[in-house]
Amino acid sequence: MTRKFREWSTDQNWLFPPSPHDWLQSDHLIYFLLEVAEQIDLSPIIDDYASEKGGQPPFHPRMMLVLLLYSYSVGVFSSRKIMARCETDVAFRVIVGEDIPAFQRISEFRRRHLKQMQPLFLEVLALCREAGLLKIGRLALDGTKVKANASRHKAMSYDRMTSEELRLQKEIADLLQQAQAADDGEDEQHGTDRRGDELPAELARRETRLQKIQEAKAALEEQARQRAASHAEKLTSEGRTPRKNPDEAVPNPKDQRNFTDPESKIMKTSNKGFDQCGNAQAVANKAQVIVSADVTDQANDSRQVQPMVEQTLENLDAVGVEENINAFTADTGYFSEENVTYLEKNDRIDEAYVATGRLKHHEKVADAPKGRPPKHLTAKEKMARKLRTKKGRAEYARRKAIIEPPFGQIKHCRGFRQFLLRGLEKMQGEWKLVCLTHNLLKLFRQGRLATG
Repeated sequence: MTRKFREWSTDQNWLFPPSPHDWLQSDHLIYFLLEVAEQIDLSPIIDDYASEKGGQPPFHPRMMLVLLLYSYSVGVFSSRKIMARCETDVAFRVIVGEDIPAFQRISEFRRRHLKQMQPLFLEVLALCREAGLLKIGRLALDGTKVKANASRHKAMSYDRMTSEELRLQKEIADLLQQAQAADDGEDEQHGTDRRGDELPAELARRETRLQKIQEAKAALEEQARQRAASHAEKLTSEGRTPRKNPDEAVPNPKDQRNFTDPESKIMKTSNKGFDQCGNAQAVANKAQVIVSADVTDQANDSRQVQPMVEQTLENLDAVGVEENINAFTADTGYFSEENVTYLEKNDRIDEAYVATGRLKHHEKVADAPKGRPPKHLTAKEKMARKLRTKKGRAEYARRKAIIEPPFGQIKHCRGFRQFLLRGLEKMQGEWKLVCLTHNLLKLFRQGRLATG
């Protein structure tokens, strides 16, 4: 006796076309995002279309926004892949219906309205506050390198630019000489009325590359002058005289610039050595809600403490959170005496814990310090001593459960490991879009969306 199976047919017809909503459970993420989108002010995006007249009506900004929010939430970042999922995925079809936007329109909407979408980060933070997820007790700062939309093989050092510039100039001169000799020969053979102003393809390629190298050299030289001027200004304010004229500063021979995305930089990554990256920063609270986010072209984290703290306090004030930060933690990459002094003098931060790294041979701190710290200790020794107390160890140990999981969820679970957009400002906008969808997922999984 054969086993009986359910009837199955790929040619089954429907008497009435089914609604995509019938194929999704009522508590699906899509419905949550649609509800959130109703509470978000989209007037800056809508107003951007006010001057447009004629042509096909654009897709509704709220639909496009929900499409981007859902795509980023489930780890689909490419506009082409978003379009493909709109054709095959029920959840995507609930958003777009029968009118599927082309990938060019998706990409254009993201690029065109990236700046207008930045305030949404604060609006989502306000929703987190209403849901009770924005309690400020402990905050942790960390950074992660995210690959830029550029190959590190398209970068060149200043030293190599100089030699490459000389080589290309010589090759161009040789080609021009050959072209002139050819023209002279043809003039002698055919007369002087031939045009001959067409640029040989080989010459055009070299001239274009030479122009790019010269532009990159000029940019590096300007950066060197700006750094020297800033350093000279600092020395002057301290009553010291600069040794060199800032206008005579030259770049370090190893300074690099990328031809594809000049605003990205070569940075050391955790497992691949070096790559073309942006340094993504974030501050999170105990609920793993990201309170502030930014991207810098500086590989060193130590310069990010003050701007990230200031952005954090501005964001908290903007959403009506005024209580102090009980404990602020950061790893050893953020340590400097200047940063520790800034954190300890900040009235909104009760306690700061920044890992100091290994102490040098002459820097010694007791393994189990008790009582008041001796007055002769340096800022580094005081912080190392503070971290070795029972309270210090407990506070710093909580850091890895606050800030490291959001990076793991963003990069490993959702697969965001590379920026799609080029330029520092666009990378900053894309990172905030990623972080606000992270916060939306926290809200969704808590089941706490405040209505009203």
